Amino acid sequence: MHKRIVAYRRLSDSQLAALRHDFHVDYFADLATTDDPAFREALSQAHGVIGAGLPLTPALLDTAPQLEAVATISVGYDNYPVEALTERGILLCNTPDVLTETTADTAFALIMASARRVVELADFIKRGDWQESIGEAQFGSDVHGKTLGMVGMGRIGAAIARRGALGFNMPILYSNASPKPQLETELGARRREMDDLLAEADFVCITVPLSAETEKLIGAREFGLMKPGAIFINIARGKVVDEAALIEALQSGQLHGAGLDVFEQEPLAADSPLPHLANVVALPHIGSATHETRTAMAQRAVDNLTLALNGERPINLVNDAAWASRRTTG
Repeated sequence: MHKRIVAYRRLSDSQLAALRHDFHVDYFADLATTDDPAFREALSQAHGVIGAGLPLTPALLDTAPQLEAVATISVGYDNYPVEALTERGILLCNTPDVLTETTADTAFALIMASARRVVELADFIKRGDWQESIGEAQFGSDVHGKTLGMVGMGRIGAAIARRGALGFNMPILYSNASPKPQLETELGARRREMDDLLAEADFVCITVPLSAETEKLIGAREFGLMKPGAIFINIARGKVVDEAALIEALQSGQLHGAGLDVFEQEPLAADSPLPHLANVVALPHIGSATHETRTAMAQRAVDNLTLALNGERPINLVNDAAWASRRTTG
């Protein structure tokens, strides 16, 4: 008898076909909420789940007694209760590596667009305001040679730092990470306490995962430490930043500008001032949103789930303890 899978994110025809070859698949391509009765009925019989964007709460897990593995089509897994999954022996898999370079591209696009005021000045032309040669009122800031401060230096942080150091001759500082001797040798990166990094960097880029320790890691105090003219980039999670403090720092001129791909509330609230500030470049969480990368992420999730349900270790496993307990009891 085939094991059952619940899929609640769009998959390609070939990916669906591969899953259906080995499993019974209940497919919810455009699921808006986990309160959907059909989804809950399917989940109650599921051995595996694949999807992204919707939270699986401990209460939902209690309704899925046969569940063995969850494969999220993302690197972040803050929508999933890791401890509750581990206690139940349920494997949680994610998709690092495949989106590293694409997300780093997005981060550097935000750096460039914020520094050179690309969106603001494109709108300047669209409004018909370009009536004479531009003056200082339209000048931006250089990127090359400026100091790039990375708060977090995992795979994505390192990829951004490489672009800065090797492509734009930017000195690299990093904090909130264990020492990275290889990157220090390769890029000349220097490790700093976060307060010192904030005071020295021209661009501060956040790439840390969201956790209890990093929620509102950057707030009014931290913005106050940044040098005049600094530009703030967030491609991590919106809740890593105190958004009210960010808005105040931008409106007061404490920050020169910001490039943001993530927000406390997503989609961004209609009354948020952020997209209306001239010194903000705001994107709708597109870090990995290319056809090639999203396809690769979904394929990695399919591979992870297939391995897990066949009793093999997934390529990317978040909760090693669940695998260890399965090996012990199995």
